[in-house]
Amino acid sequence: MKEILSGNEAIARGAFEAGVKVASAYPGTPSTEILENIIQYKGIDASWSPNEKVALEVGIGASFGGGRALVTMKHVGVNVAADPLFTLSYTGVNGGLVLVTADDPEMHSSQNEQDNRNYAKFAKVPMLEPADSQECKDFTRLAFAISEQFDTPVMLRTTTRTSHGKSIVALEEPVTGLPAPKLARNAAKFVMLPSNARVRHPFIEERTVKLRQYANTLHVNRMEMRDRSIGVITSGIPYQYVREVLPDASVLKLGMVYPLPDMLIREFAEKVDKLYVVEELDPFIEDQVKAMGIEVIGKAIIPICGELTPGKLRKAFNLPEPEMSEVDTLPGRPPNMCPGCPHRGIFHTLNQLKAYVTGDIGCYTLGFLPPLSAMDTCICMGAGIGNATGITKVLPPEEQQKVVAVIGDSTFLHSGITGLLDMVYNKAPATVIILDNRITAMTGRQENPASGFTLMGEETFEVDLPQLVKALGVKNIRVIDPSDLAESKRVIKEEMERPEPSVVITRRPCVLIKREGVFERGAAVAVDVEVCTGCKACLKLGCPAIVWQEDGKKGKAFIDPQLCTGCSVCEQVCKFIAIGAKK
Repeated sequence: MKEILSGNEAIARGAFEAGVKVASAYPGTPSTEILENIIQYKGIDASWSPNEKVALEVGIGASFGGGRALVTMKHVGVNVAADPLFTLSYTGVNGGLVLVTADDPEMHSSQNEQDNRNYAKFAKVPMLEPADSQECKDFTRLAFAISEQFDTPVMLRTTTRTSHGKSIVALEEPVTGLPAPKLARNAAKFVMLPSNARVRHPFIEERTVKLRQYANTLHVNRMEMRDRSIGVITSGIPYQYVREVLPDASVLKLGMVYPLPDMLIREFAEKVDKLYVVEELDPFIEDQVKAMGIEVIGKAIIPICGELTPGKLRKAFNLPEPEMSEVDTLPGRPPNMCPGCPHRGIFHTLNQLKAYVTGDIGCYTLGFLPPLSAMDTCICMGAGIGNATGITKVLPPEEQQKVVAVIGDSTFLHSGITGLLDMVYNKAPATVIILDNRITAMTGRQENPASGFTLMGEETFEVDLPQLVKALGVKNIRVIDPSDLAESKRVIKEEMERPEPSVVITRRPCVLIKREGVFERGAAVAVDVEVCTGCKACLKLGCPAIVWQEDGKKGKAFIDPQLCTGCSVCEQVCKFIAIGAKK
């Protein structure tokens, strides 16, 4: 049977076919849909973890127990999970363990575009890189076989294009005959005290040598000989671009990108007149090929920054561009908070209060954009609170009061708790605003420990954020409705003036929340054109439902009733009472 699947859907299918028992993750674009699709397959215990480190540790536990485990995350998530990953390389596995890293060239939804092929080399674990959805499924199955054959975790690298692009996939039946999970004690292998770890390190080096030999015969590394005047070494989605732009070139397509098949590369290099490496981001393959003493052209013509495209590849090889289609000329759609987003009023208020806002990762990062323009830093998940603490340590008291950290409920549970603990412990006089919209919104509205539901839709314990914050030692805790601008401004101003840590929790659900009965759409509001003075104060909210319409010499604001959610924030902003319930 065949189906059209995205790369993420295909990985989920591959995990099912491979007999995976446990799948764990923290949602992050472009990896999120893997776990969302895996829940359709019976027999797999799938769950969201508070962060990527915990997700990998859950997978490790399942592996040690003898079950096959899949752990998925976006590229920056591997930074969070790196601690257990590097030691897992030493211990090896019991049941197969595969870690999916979904990289994001061009940073479509990320704060950097790191190349996680480097993690495979750094941690000394094998990495596979599929080029389409069929390979996403097949490589997932293969990764589990390699994991158990070589006693190693295996990384599977995708990018945004392979994750979200769709192609035809041939489905297969799940594997049979896998041993049943059971407890088996092996402290010398799994307890990484220095004495045990020293013994395991030589094993890793020997494993890498064996994997390199294996890579030279592995079927996913293949030569496609055509015109021998040009030879291209490539992998992943760049392979598709090479086939489109250079259809006559000979290609060495690599399915395993670490360790590289050195003998196969040498054989291919000898068969072509001029050798190129086409890869996205870092010269990962190119540097290793050059280290073999092989002359090759790569980043001299292929850009190191941004996502590779057929157009960039044509430019690199001085080939003419095809005629542009209408799709190519469509205007861009800038990111923006949704109409009725509960974060909008808070950032409007912070702007009014001239706060110095240390931001974080989530929908609310869009508070940086004009016209709200109310975010001053953004580094990584949870960093906003630590940044606020650090800034107050170098400022005089009168400047310390301006510092406000903002963080979402899911991000706070991901990595903000320890930052707040540090803030309290070291008496940093900053204000933290936890934006509780009842969901992990930016990655597609996934559940988290504060939502009261699991990935499988089951009710579970719901973290009490005020009680958690109180347990960390915060004395000043306020809970507000962020759509009440007057109350929000009064409370935030009061907490900013405190010479000690304080936390404000804003509580209003995401307007796109999936669970029924959580968000109730209010009555749409409208602009009374007879009263509107054209002051444009409402436009400073940046709400997509509010647009400007020219009306002779004097323009007027207009609210699209199809987009308005009735949050009433614009009604509160208007000083001329020109906005109200639609008549």
